[in-house]
Amino acid sequence: MATLSARTRRLALETLADPAEPLDMLVVGGGITGVGVALDAVTRGLRVALVEQGDLASGTSRWSSKLVHGGLRYLAKGDIRIARESAVERHHLMTSIAPHLISPLRQLLPDRGGRRTSVMLLGMRAADVLRRNAGTPSELLPPPGRLSVIETLGRCPMLSTGGLRGGISTTDGQLVDDARLVVAVARTAAAYGALICTRTRADRVDGRGATLTDLRTGESFDVGARMVVNATGVWSATVDESIAVSPSRGTHLVVDAARLGNPTAALTVPLGNSLSRYVFALPAQLGRVYIGLTDVAAPGPIPDVPAPDDSEVGFLLDAINPALARPLDRGDVVGVFAGLRPLIHDPTALGGDAAEGLADVSREHHVRVRGDGLVTIVGGKLTTYRRMAQDAVDAALSTTDLSASECVTTTTPLVGALRNPREQGLPASLVARFGGEAPSVVEQATVERPLDPIAPGIDVTRAEVEFAVTHEGALDTDDVVHRRTRIGLVRRDAESARPEVEKIVERVLHGVG
Repeated sequence: MATLSARTRRLALETLADPAEPLDMLVVGGGITGVGVALDAVTRGLRVALVEQGDLASGTSRWSSKLVHGGLRYLAKGDIRIARESAVERHHLMTSIAPHLISPLRQLLPDRGGRRTSVMLLGMRAADVLRRNAGTPSELLPPPGRLSVIETLGRCPMLSTGGLRGGISTTDGQLVDDARLVVAVARTAAAYGALICTRTRADRVDGRGATLTDLRTGESFDVGARMVVNATGVWSATVDESIAVSPSRGTHLVVDAARLGNPTAALTVPLGNSLSRYVFALPAQLGRVYIGLTDVAAPGPIPDVPAPDDSEVGFLLDAINPALARPLDRGDVVGVFAGLRPLIHDPTALGGDAAEGLADVSREHHVRVRGDGLVTIVGGKLTTYRRMAQDAVDAALSTTDLSASECVTTTTPLVGALRNPREQGLPASLVARFGGEAPSVVEQATVERPLDPIAPGIDVTRAEVEFAVTHEGALDTDDVVHRRTRIGLVRRDAESARPEVEKIVERVLHGVG
């Protein structure tokens, strides 16, 4: 069953501490890459366990722009191979793997004349060739084209009309939430038999096992495995010292969608004269717009929760405001979030303009196999997590004589996967987050008033909070507020929702209330 809970975690740790059968693969890291590796391996018939010292999606995987994109940016830089890979993986995600979590999103570039508009339209058309080659139907991702002034303002109402001739647009994929994708992959892996253990630290990791510590009890034990995969992202070097990672920080601002006229397209604003660097204003769930993103070096110790620099907030406001009829100020920013990209160390990429250099560091993923067999997967991006996982499992299998089935994850649907789930009288926001599982979220609820919002003005239901604990592995209030629902991206919303979330979590976990 696709259930993660405090009970399944406890049973998984008991199994690891006293295994009836040896473990084929141990995966360290519970972000999108780690859960992808676990799902790939378990669907090949392997005995798999995943350990994560925090919660699922507690690192980089929850701080993305929430886009599943076809590689237009990489085409602009001439990296056709990565662009093609992105288009193919987007196709798998939107048609087979997670169609319920991804919706088409119009990306709109205002046309104010000049060479840039023509060049970008050519780039969009080239990206559309990749879309067609990947097999993604135009009914799902409509091709690029020109928009009139009225159509442009209809999608981005707060756009400045000065010199506006209309717009050009293309369509890409947008996740309802990146952390939800991580949880869905983990739950699907659990349904196939993978052991998923959060709040579990791995020490002394090598190619044949690790020492695990249950961070809730303090108990430690050794676990052996025929293969071990390090999927800890920006923390990869703490597990494998032969890896050098140069994190870069990407920051987003959170603004109330109403402040921007409730846009229905992602406003794309070029940075200076660049043809490959843009700032985006992305409409998102919970009545928000995300404005991002930066690309700055983040040297030094890696924090659990990255904090944006104040200069990045100013940079994003300065970048987006020239496109708006009414500029934003810091009072309009209701939240900020930042993530660290796990980029392979490349000193040559930082020559000249540091920002341009980091932007040009390849997002290609790398698989390293250490002499003792430890496999590390690092780099890459959210859209191509499935391919990253496949390559990591292939590399791990090459270190053993263990036989396994072929990779099947291109056609393995995640829990709830339906392309057009029916609302059946349920809130549209609930259906968008759970797909075909939405009716079960409500039917299995024992909380009072399951369809009531958890707090006024927040379209997360009380049933969703309960389901996060009973089925999605949330172990405390922070797991619910910050990773299962994303209420916590806006502090005022977190403060409003926290009292009721705490009551439901306590009742489910401890029978209190």
